[in-house]
Amino acid sequence: METVVLSVTWAIDWMRRTAVLVAAHRSELSELDRKIGDGDHGENLARGFAAVVAKLDAQPQPPALVGDVLRTAATTLMSTVGGASGPLYGTAFLRASRASSRVELDAQGVVVLLEACLEGVRDRGGAQVGDKTMLDAWAPAAEAAARVAAQGASPADVLRAAALAAREGTAQTAQLTAVRGRASFLGEASVGVADPGAASTALVIEAAHDAAVAAGRWAA
Repeated sequence: METVVLSVTWAIDWMRRTAVLVAAHRSELSELDRKIGDGDHGENLARGFAAVVAKLDAQPQPPALVGDVLRTAATTLMSTVGGASGPLYGTAFLRASRASSRVELDAQGVVVLLEACLEGVRDRGGAQVGDKTMLDAWAPAAEAAARVAAQGASPADVLRAAALAAREGTAQTAQLTAVRGRASFLGEASVGVADPGAASTALVIEAAHDAAVAAGRWAA
């Protein structure tokens, strides 16, 4: 069977599934943020991704390229999500949009997309892996994706590896001391709580994988 590539339809479904998943976990994300931050991460992101879906639905013509979907997500999140999350996710998706100016993505295209997100978060936030930020989910996700893609995995399997790595990276942030953002004010008191940005990143990548699996079913 020919490997299913990921199209604009996948990208739109990714945003829809992200909105649903983030909304379902908004209380959990905000509770994590309450312990080490402002306490509004879940609500902010739920509002932001709902706005992304609304913006996509309102477009008179469907986007032509995967990157067009991600650009809409980027600009919408930047304008609707407060705090650091809006600029970080916005920059991640904006970089990814430039790297994904294609009608379809194969496995390597998925790797390029994730690496672009990683670079955007790193450049915008100035954090490093181990600083207890969303970078601690994006970095292992991109690394895992590149590793399995090099072994000939399908786009869906690349995203599965990325999602699992992001989830593990998020769990590991609970053992880290925050050195960036509001959580850094707590010092050692931030240990024991997972980073909310990493947790939401894991959800975003999980939604990308779920959409890829659905794309495979549609093509079957």
